Amino acid sequence: MTATLGAPAKATTAPRQIRWLLRAHRPALYAWTVLVVGLAGTLLWLWGPLTDAAAAAWKQYDSTCWRATPCRYDQDAILRYKDVYQYATTAVLAVPFLAAAWAGAALTGRELETGTARLAWTQGVSPLRWLTSRLAVPAVLVTVGTGLLGMLHQAVWSAGHGRIDTAKPWEDVPTFYSGGPLIAGLALAGLVLGALVGLLLGRSLLALCVSALGMAALWIGVHLTLPHLWPVSTSVSGLRGFPSYSGIKTEEGIVTSAGDHLPASTCLSDLNPDCRALNDRRGAVGFYIDYHPYSHRWPLQLAATGALVLLAVLLAGLALWLVRHRTTGARAGGRATGAGAAV
Repeated sequence: MTATLGAPAKATTAPRQIRWLLRAHRPALYAWTVLVVGLAGTLLWLWGPLTDAAAAAWKQYDSTCWRATPCRYDQDAILRYKDVYQYATTAVLAVPFLAAAWAGAALTGRELETGTARLAWTQGVSPLRWLTSRLAVPAVLVTVGTGLLGMLHQAVWSAGHGRIDTAKPWEDVPTFYSGGPLIAGLALAGLVLGALVGLLLGRSLLALCVSALGMAALWIGVHLTLPHLWPVSTSVSGLRGFPSYSGIKTEEGIVTSAGDHLPASTCLSDLNPDCRALNDRRGAVGFYIDYHPYSHRWPLQLAATGALVLLAVLLAGLALWLVRHRTTGARAGGRATGAGAAV
């Protein structure tokens, strides 16, 4: 007996898929909106009233507390700025992990685990269109929302720089990564990475954990690679001094009589007899430090963001290839089974 298949359903249009996606993930959309609006409001509060109050308190402290007169300044304003800045920075840094975990658990992993994806593929939605719609809409929302938070955080730091004595330097790791477009690049790459993990594993809880770990590994890779994405500046000194620098140090060592720079980790000064003897054997005539000054901040941010966007595109391409490969194999297997049953 030959199996009879029903007529294929009418192809689902892209706007209808998007509406279905937003409806299916409405709780996540609400949570994302609350997170972005809440963090944006906190950063605006930090940017304006809290920064002004803390700056005024530090001005009072610097003008009165070094004298013999009673020291009167608004310590609470300084501590409030410090605490809110720390909490807001931590929340912004957590966004890429949230995006990766959600994408792995809910965007793809759960739909494969429950069979919802395969059901959609039988209702006139091709697997490639199914995955494209699931990546495109969240990618726009995550990139725009996180980019807004990154630019607001940069504005907060700029408002306090030079006015608040305890303000973080630009090269402070949490401050650097949470201020600017780099955090948006990390969130976008984390989202696509999580979606790919969900496709590979097909289990929501497992995909959630692996996606978060994958995001941590990606962040470490970015941190190790970032200093090499832009040419460094070099500061050199003689044997009796030490190179002065301010920024992200990438390498240090000795300068030989031939002008070569040799990396070293010990005796980078000539202040004691043992180090003088070692540096004489090395043939050192001075010391050097390779570093990134403040003027390299935006080039590093943009270079790293561009690399992450490229990585996200490659991961998305890999995810599309994986879905196409799996569904093509499944359809071929289904046709072979149907032919065998008809004989």
